Amino acid sequence: MTDLQKDFLTGIVFMTGLVGFISGEFIISSTLFASAAIASNLNFNHRRSNAGQF
Repeated sequence: MTDLQKDFLTGIVFMTGLVGFISGEFIISSTLFASAAIASNLNFNHRRSNAGQF
């Protein structure tokens, strides 16, 4: 997954959570916000050369 695809996915999940929050679906929106936060902090580029670095 490229950075652009990850950004689009995170943005779509965040916007869906925002719409859910506005419409009153607080449990679903909080789950979507949490998944957007986790997805934005994941590092999908695991490389051997950077194994000891964060």
